[in-house]
Order: sequence, then C-alpha cells, then structure tokens
Amino acid sequence: MNDSRRKVSEVEGFINMLLAASEDKYMNKTLEVLLSKPDEERKIIVVKMVEELKAKRAPQTLIEAIACLVDDSIAEKAYEVIYQRGR
Repeated sequence: MNDSRRKVSEVEGFINMLLAASEDKYMNKTLEVLLSKPDEERKIIVVKMVEELKAKRAPQTLIEAIACLVDDSIAEKAYEVIYQRGR
C-alpha cells in the first residue's frame, strides 16, 4: 500500500479480491498457493507481482490489493477469511 497508515479495510480492491476468491476458482487457487507460502517467500512473490502489474499498467485497485498481502498479519487474516470460513 502506498500509505502504510491506511487500513486494509479502506482498500476497496482488497475487499473485492477476497470476494472474488470466494466466487472464482482461479482466483481462489492463486491466492491459496500464494497465502500458503512461508512469509518471506510470499513477500518476495508479492513484490514481484506488484512490479509486474505496474509494468502491465494493471488497475491501481488490483495493485493495491495484491500489495496488501506483503503484510504478514493481513495475509494471515486473508487466508482465514477465504479458507477457514465455513470449514
């Protein structure tokens, strides 16, 4: 996220990404693989993904959503929300 003081709940794209993971099998699998990685590996992947998305001029909301996952506590919470809900 550009402003580290910004709350993840204020990142609209992040909320949409979590919702999409509940509805879209490809997004679900992608996030499951990413969020299952050890923290340091996940962070490296997220940074690379953000760089690639910027280079491809992806929507800023998507870039911000993915960038949120560099934070350990946010990634952990996202995993819980997506994969432990209803289980």
